[in-house]
Amino acid sequence: MKNCIFLIVFVLFLGCNCQNTPQQQEGYLQAEITNGLITAKLYLPDAEKGYYIGSRFDWSGVIPELKYLGHDYFGQWYPTRDPKIHDAISGPVEEFMQIGYAEAPVGGEFLRIGIGGLRKATDAPFERFGYYEFSNPGKWAVQTAQDHVIFTHELNDVAGYSYLYEKIVRLVKDRPEMVIEHILKNTGQKAIQTSTYNHNFFTMDRQPTGPDITVKFAFPVIITREDSLIKMNGQQVEYLRVLAPTETASLGVQGFSDRVDDYDFRIENLKTGAGVRFTGDKPVLRIVYWSCGTTVCPEPYIALDIQPGESFSWNIYYYFYSFGTPPIAR
Repeated sequence: MKNCIFLIVFVLFLGCNCQNTPQQQEGYLQAEITNGLITAKLYLPDAEKGYYIGSRFDWSGVIPELKYLGHDYFGQWYPTRDPKIHDAISGPVEEFMQIGYAEAPVGGEFLRIGIGGLRKATDAPFERFGYYEFSNPGKWAVQTAQDHVIFTHELNDVAGYSYLYEKIVRLVKDRPEMVIEHILKNTGQKAIQTSTYNHNFFTMDRQPTGPDITVKFAFPVIITREDSLIKMNGQQVEYLRVLAPTETASLGVQGFSDRVDDYDFRIENLKTGAGVRFTGDKPVLRIVYWSCGTTVCPEPYIALDIQPGESFSWNIYYYFYSFGTPPIAR
């Protein structure tokens, strides 16, 4: 009888979809998803077992690996890692600009969405790349499935601000496409007025940034800040030489309109044939273009103005392709 029970339990164990259960590998809580075409690994938010616990980037949706047709799109691009360092992160991660810092007294609280309530240590101006101690980390919940992960962050009463934030990273059925869906509900007493952007951090088959990498914009680009390592060829960014791993190159970008169609970018690796197109469903507020020797990052911002009791939703779509299989038109 005992042998029979053991056999039943063993069979049930083999039949479970274990990849959908959060795993703690390399000491970090993570999950894997697939739609049969794309496979992706995600690090999960956790104050003790999380890969990233800094005070700059949204803790949810960190993707250290995404593969399609033998190509790898996201990975570690920074030389050293500390979970509190603001750049020790990978994948299409997002940053929300701080809320309430200027008004907060020294020792008081201010807000960063997807992170929580933070403590204002001095009367110095806000340091975007610094680290701030947590005053209220809120509560994270994570649900995993075969082809998506749902992240929920609930934060209550940080200097009168409260919210319920949901992000879903989803691989679309039968398509080489990933969607990042967002819903932010203002449950507090004050309006949430800020902006957010996706840093993206594409690593494109782990090839160095240089002439083999091209970045295309959907509109005629007006350069407001030039860089000697980059030139614009029409609407396309081209590199004049290979960058050293820690060497940076960036541009100030204008020329976009208030049409949603301008939130449209393509990155291609001419050497390996990897390509990605990403689009958004909200107008662009601002664009920064930044890169170093290991990553290229178009950074499109959108505006958020959410009154108490209201919600705001937005999506970002990623279409992965290899040369010979062109990007999907939506």
